Amino acid sequence: MSKLYCNNLTRRERWSTREVMIGCVGVGGNNPIRVQSMITADTMDTVQSIRQSMRLIDAGCEIVRITAPSIKEAKNLETIRTGLRRNGYNAPIVADIHFTPKAAEVAAKVVEKVRINPGNYVDRKKFEIIEYSNASYNNELERIRARFIPLLNVCKEYGTAIRIGTNHGSLSDRILSRYGDTPNGMVESAMEFLRISEDEGFYDIILSMKSSNTQVMVQAYRMLVNRMVQEKMNYPLHLGLTEAGEGEDGRIKSSLGIGTLLHDGLGDTIRVSLTEEPEAEIPVANILVSRYNKEEECKIKQSGINILPYDPFFYFRRKTRKILNIGLNEVPRVVVDISHKKNISYEDLAQYGYLYSPKLDKWHVSDIGADFIYVGNSKVDFELPGTLGVIQNESIFTDKKGHYPLYNIDTIDQIPLNKITFIILDKIDIVISKLRNLPNCIIILNQNKISQFHKQRLAIIELINHKVMNPVILRKSYFKISKETCLIYASTDLGGLQIDGLGDGIWIDSNHAGSFNNQLSFGILQASRTRISKTEYISCPSCGRTLFDLQETTAKIRKKTDHLKGVKIGIMGCIVNGPGEMADADYGYVGTGKGLISLYKGQQVVSKNIPSANAVQALIELIQSNGDWTEPSDL
Repeated sequence: MSKLYCNNLTRRERWSTREVMIGCVGVGGNNPIRVQSMITADTMDTVQSIRQSMRLIDAGCEIVRITAPSIKEAKNLETIRTGLRRNGYNAPIVADIHFTPKAAEVAAKVVEKVRINPGNYVDRKKFEIIEYSNASYNNELERIRARFIPLLNVCKEYGTAIRIGTNHGSLSDRILSRYGDTPNGMVESAMEFLRISEDEGFYDIILSMKSSNTQVMVQAYRMLVNRMVQEKMNYPLHLGLTEAGEGEDGRIKSSLGIGTLLHDGLGDTIRVSLTEEPEAEIPVANILVSRYNKEEECKIKQSGINILPYDPFFYFRRKTRKILNIGLNEVPRVVVDISHKKNISYEDLAQYGYLYSPKLDKWHVSDIGADFIYVGNSKVDFELPGTLGVIQNESIFTDKKGHYPLYNIDTIDQIPLNKITFIILDKIDIVISKLRNLPNCIIILNQNKISQFHKQRLAIIELINHKVMNPVILRKSYFKISKETCLIYASTDLGGLQIDGLGDGIWIDSNHAGSFNNQLSFGILQASRTRISKTEYISCPSCGRTLFDLQETTAKIRKKTDHLKGVKIGIMGCIVNGPGEMADADYGYVGTGKGLISLYKGQQVVSKNIPSANAVQALIELIQSNGDWTEPSDL
C-alpha cells in the first residue's frame, strides 16, 4: 500500500486526475486548483442568498455551494441561479443534500453539481451496532443502488456533476459496524457509491473525505487515492476540513489539513471552513492555492525512494532516543529565537509564556510556554525556571545548568560525545555517518527557503533509512511575508510533518513578533493532535440550516471556557451537523430548533431543547458536573 502512495509523493507534481466540468468550470485534469465556499443565508431567502453568493464570487470564489435540505429549497435554487445569471454572475452552483434523495433529484435539474453525503443519503445513523452477514450487507448495497440510480439518471440527462462527500462524523451504522470509526470506513463509504456510478456509466464525480480531525482527514484522502489507484480510478478530489473554527485556530487547522495534502500533490478544489462570514474563507484558500500553482515551488524531484519508511495511513511517531525532554514519547517541543536581544531580561520572556513576579520571586509558566530559547551569542545572567532550556552558540558557551551548546556542520568533529549538544544542519546526507556516532546530539534541521517544502521530509526519511535515532527539531524561516501567509505556510509545512510523526519539535523564525511565532508553534501542534495545550473548539462554518448566531455564540462559549486545557467542545448550528460532525468532542452544543439548544456529552444527548438564553450556562454546568471544569487563573 505504501509503495503506491509513495510513488505519488516523491515523483509527481500533482496526482493526475480526470477532468470533471462543473458548468463552465473545469475541475481536475490540467485545470488549476479551484476555490469554493458555501453561503450561510437561508436558501428560502432568495434576495440574501443572491447577495451573499455575489459577495463570495467577488471575493474570488469559483464554485458556490448552497444547502438544500428539502424539496422546497431545492426548487428555489433555480430562482437563485437565475438571479445570479441576471446580474452577470456565471459561477456554478452546488446543491448540498443530506437526507432527502428526492431533493437531490430536483436540484440536479437546476444546478451544476449536487453534493451528497453517502452516510445519510440512504442510510440512517441511529448509533446502533448491527452485525451484518455478507448477504445482509449486500442487500443493503442493493437498496442503496435502487435509491441512487434515479439521481444518476437525472444527472446524465442534465449534465450535472456529483460530489460524493464522506464526512467522518456521519458514517452510517452499517459502515461503522463493519469498518469502525476509521479512515478506512470513510473510504469504503464513498467507494460503494462510486462503484455504483461506474456500473451505471456515470463518471462526472468528485470525491471528498472530510473530518474535524486533521490526522483522520489526511489519512482518509491518502487511503482513498491508494484505493483508486488499485481500482484504476482517478477522480478529482475536493479538499476540506469540517468544523475548523474561527480566527487563527481555524486558519491553522484548515491550512494544516488541506496544505498537507496539497504538499502530497493531491487536491483539485478546496474549501476552507471558518466560523466567520463566508467571504473571509476565500483569502485563506487563495494563499494556499497560489503556492501550488507555481511550478518551481510545487515540483517534487525524484528522490530514488521506492517505498516510504513510515506509514502514511496511520500515525506513528518516528522512533528516536530521548535526550533531555526531547524525543521518544515526549511531546514535540517548541524553540523560540531571542538572539536579537543583547541584554536579555525577565521581561523579554513574557511573550514566550514566562511571567516573573519580583515581589514573590516566582515564575508563572503558561500552557504555551516555550521549552527552549535560542540566545545566540547573548547570555542569560539570571536564574531561569527549570522548564526552560537555553541554547547558545558553542563559541561563547559556558557550562551552566540548563544551557546547551549549538554546533554547526563545520564544527561537527568538535562535538563532545559525553555532553548534550545541539547541531544545526541544512543537509543530512553529507554527515549522516557522523550523526550515528553522536548519541547525545539533538539535530536542528534548518530550512530557509519557503518554496522548498519537501526537503525536511526527505532528510528525515534519510535518517530513518540509515537508522539514525537522534531527535530532530524542525526549524523553518518565513521572512518578507505577511502574518497570515506565514501562519498558513508554517501550518502546512511543519504541521504536515507532525501528522506523519516526523519531528520532535518545531522552531519558527519570521519577521513578526516572537509571541506570534510561539503561539503559532503551539497552535500547529494542537491542530496536528500531537500536543494539546488549550481548549479545542469544533465549530461549523454555518449555512442556511443554522438555527442560531454561530459566530456570536462561539465567541461567548470561548470566553467562558478557553482555560479548559485539553477539553474539546463542539458548537453545531443544526442537528444535521450535530452529533456526527463533532464525533470526537467531549461536549456538544447543538441547535435543534429556533431558539432551542440540545447539549451532548460525547455522542449522547443529555439535555434537550434548552432556551438559547440559558444554554451557555447550562453547558458550563454540564462540564462542571462531569469533573472537567477548573476555575480560570487570575494571572
